[in-house]
Amino acid sequence: MLHPIRRLTAVNRSLAVGAAALFVALAAVVTPIGPAAAADEVDAPEVRWSVTPADASGPDGRRAVEHELDPGESIEEHFAVRNVGEDEVTFSLTAADGFYTRTGRFDILPADEESIAAGTWIDLPETVTVPGGETVVVPFTLTVPDVAEPGDHAAGITASVLSVQSSDDGTSVGVESRVGFRVLTRVKGEITHAAALTAVVSNYTTSWNPLRPGEVTVTFDVVNEGNTRLLAEGTVEAGGRTATFPAEGENQQELLPGDTRTFTVVVDDVWPLFVVPTAVTLDATALTMTDDSTPLDPVRAEVMTWAMPWPQLIILLGIALLVGAIVWGRVRSRRRLEALLADAREAGRRESEAPADVT
Repeated sequence: MLHPIRRLTAVNRSLAVGAAALFVALAAVVTPIGPAAAADEVDAPEVRWSVTPADASGPDGRRAVEHELDPGESIEEHFAVRNVGEDEVTFSLTAADGFYTRTGRFDILPADEESIAAGTWIDLPETVTVPGGETVVVPFTLTVPDVAEPGDHAAGITASVLSVQSSDDGTSVGVESRVGFRVLTRVKGEITHAAALTAVVSNYTTSWNPLRPGEVTVTFDVVNEGNTRLLAEGTVEAGGRTATFPAEGENQQELLPGDTRTFTVVVDDVWPLFVVPTAVTLDATALTMTDDSTPLDPVRAEVMTWAMPWPQLIILLGIALLVGAIVWGRVRSRRRLEALLADAREAGRRESEAPADVT
């Protein structure tokens, strides 16, 4: 049963201010979920808010709610909704199944899709009203079903508002903006870590400058075949060159159990040698609830990439044709000269054999 929603006022107001500063500091790691990248992007600028994990007294500095529980076990938790604006706002509260997008960002199912997994394990109020400039602590209950399978299960909690925007034709459109955090539950039992590489395809792109190498593009799937979260990274080798994935500056690629993530890696500066040996090496890491990691054995897949050196072959063909033309020209010149010499000798022989004219 949920505890009453608690508003931070008076003594707790300083905690709310501190929590706001903490949320700003953690903005890069506290995951906004849904269409809005941050609460500040809502159409109505006066509606700005943050949502963070908390204890009964206020935000506690966590980035996500993570627990390791037995099947059938239940736990009471809290989160804090802070209204940064001046007006009182009623926020809709939602818990839903979580997933990672193909770019590696965490999200939850949209409002029109029904949750069937960890999102249904969370019981929380439907709404919370927060006065301007204040923070309200909201309790919720996380209950693991008796038949839950061992391993990691992801969900998310959001606080949202519905704003109205006008389209180009003047039509009013309702836009739901959500801000929230991840709720990860590891159900105790037999834990397995496993990753696989599938659907490895490569192709070579030729540089039509014969003095420049081309590039090999490799597309492949990483599959989390275990029941824990995995961090996927590795290398692609082709023609003596190496590229890493994810590339520097890209998001880390975390996979939930059963996830399949497609990667496309480009290896530059590869010379076309008809056939280029290409290999993908996956160095996956199993993540724990304490942010520790367990490296898995590398998984390797090899393919052969056809790389026809067309520009170089065209140049060689041109050189061969030029050399052939020069040789043929010399042969024809020699034959013509030999023919002229033969004609001259024949004319001389005939002249010498002709009878003398006696007068």
